[in-house]
Amino acid sequence: MRPEIAVLDIQGQYRVYTEFYRADAAQKTIILVNGSMATTASFAQTAKNLYPQFNVVLYDQPYAGKSKAHNRHEKMLTKEVEGQILLELIDHFAAEHVLSFSWGGAATLSALAHRPRRIEKAVISSFSPVLNAPMRDYLERGVDYLGSLDGDRVGHLVNSTIGKHLPPLFKRFNYRHVSSLAEHEYGQMRFHITDVLNSDQQCYINAAKKINVPVLFLNGEWDEYTSADDARLFANHVEHSTFSTLQATGHFLDMEHKAACRDSRNALMGFLTPEHHESRPRYSYVQSYHALAI
Repeated sequence: MRPEIAVLDIQGQYRVYTEFYRADAAQKTIILVNGSMATTASFAQTAKNLYPQFNVVLYDQPYAGKSKAHNRHEKMLTKEVEGQILLELIDHFAAEHVLSFSWGGAATLSALAHRPRRIEKAVISSFSPVLNAPMRDYLERGVDYLGSLDGDRVGHLVNSTIGKHLPPLFKRFNYRHVSSLAEHEYGQMRFHITDVLNSDQQCYINAAKKINVPVLFLNGEWDEYTSADDARLFANHVEHSTFSTLQATGHFLDMEHKAACRDSRNALMGFLTPEHHESRPRYSYVQSYHALAI
């Protein structure tokens, strides 16, 4: 897998590093949206699960990874701005599908609410519309550590909470990355978390009500922070919603162990290419066709 690399200009305001994995036989393109503090490297396994059945697009937010050297970081980015960047990338790469992880779900919901004409299906993983007690505790501690630029405590916090089911090697990589971010990255993450803590969670529901394409909500059975039960609250608001829970898996899904990687791939392919998918699932798979809530 060798990507075509480009740094794209987004409306003259941001420069975004992208990797495009082109597959000769692929008929569809999928774009992947990172979680908080993550980069294109975080999607290495997911990209392998999707390629070569799909052309795969990865990108770094303007403040992160290989995009940050091309931007000035003069102001914080809202989830709505991240949604607009995603819309621009969808058009540029003519993507039919989008897949998000964790915080990337906020930008993806914002983008899908605009009903981009190219998008046919979307996957939102490790995300829920509920700020439950474990997530609130995690975020409140995160705000404190990020505010004091204490990378060591931020790294340990991530690994002891949402990352607690990761294997040791991944925890070491995770800690090394999260504990050594630039000051503006910690500031951006603190801005995001403060917004989540202080905003009405109804904003996610309001965005969901406007979505007009099928969406798969994918969550881990052991994920207490963005739980599968909480994610199913989207059923009353996304007209064509499907819910899949990966067994014996936490927040990081396909990164946690081989069975989770396999089950994640099966869930994705079963949703995105059901006509070609015959593997027996090892996860719960529930479809819902609720009317849009008024």
